[in-house]
Amino acid sequence: MDRPAPLTAVVINYQTPDLLETAVRSFHRAYPVVPLLVIDNGSRDDSRARIEALGQELGPVLTPLLLEENIYHGPAMHRAMMHLQTPYVYFFDSDTETKRPGFLEAMQARLEADPMHYGAGKVVRVNRRGFADPKGTIPVLASAHMLLRRAVYLQLPPFIHHGLPVLKNCAAAAERGYRLVDFPIEDYVTHFGRGTARRYGYGLGLRSRLDYLLNKLGL
Repeated sequence: MDRPAPLTAVVINYQTPDLLETAVRSFHRAYPVVPLLVIDNGSRDDSRARIEALGQELGPVLTPLLLEENIYHGPAMHRAMMHLQTPYVYFFDSDTETKRPGFLEAMQARLEADPMHYGAGKVVRVNRRGFADPKGTIPVLASAHMLLRRAVYLQLPPFIHHGLPVLKNCAAAAERGYRLVDFPIEDYVTHFGRGTARRYGYGLGLRSRLDYLLNKLGL
């Protein structure tokens, strides 16, 4: 299958190589010629060796970026945006499995239909603390599987170390008039959820607990 356009896919790993291998191989089966950037976030297990083995298996389509320390998911996503040059970047989590192709082309077509379309994927509404809320004022993309225009990203606040790393970025996009395109990505990609967080947490400490408490109090 031809590459949808100038586009790179990105997946970030932290000590879950078993999940990563499924995510990478299933994506590659769907899109065998789409360039794939695999970032390792300072893992101390055998992740790097297994990423190198994936590179040998898949060939030059896979590029590893091996970080010396865990800078956490959001900052690693930002690192990818600064590292890449392609106009479109597709992020998918290491706890996903791609079921079939067709979604990248469809999402990209939706973005290209309007210069004010910033990203495509599953759109959810959240409150200012980043918790899902049907009455929330901030539309965000589920970062487990989303396609973004890189040029627009570079105009906005970067992804952050947060339970919802896209929060400030998507909030600023909405303030500037950019829109997110809701697309049924889950028809194509299964997200198992909390694959890394279940094993290692989010690394947010007291800040996460405080946000959770304040959200419960409606503050």
